[in-house]
Amino acid sequence: MSDDLKKGLTKEFIDFLQKFGVIGLAIAFVIGQASSKLVTAIVTDLVTPFIGLAMPETGDLKAMSFTIGKSTFLYGDLIANVIDFIIIAFIVFLLYKQLSRFKLIEDKTK
Repeated sequence: MSDDLKKGLTKEFIDFLQKFGVIGLAIAFVIGQASSKLVTAIVTDLVTPFIGLAMPETGDLKAMSFTIGKSTFLYGDLIANVIDFIIIAFIVFLLYKQLSRFKLIEDKTK
């Protein structure tokens, strides 16, 4: 590969990263993963035990299940994951609203 071709590809790659905000996307992904772990811990350690208090038979939301034949369906775990998703989605929504309020991003909901 010639030096001119290498320089051209390098410049094109850098332009691609800048144009599509790949670096910002990567940073957002890492922060999102970290916050997801935090929210999952909150749901697992705080929210589901309180919900489990209302269920006298198991006392544990994630342990809620039913069996058909030899298959066990853990619907309590699904409920915990839905709660987890709703909290994360709400946090992302609040972050979006704050960023649009400060004009850091364009609010496309209006």
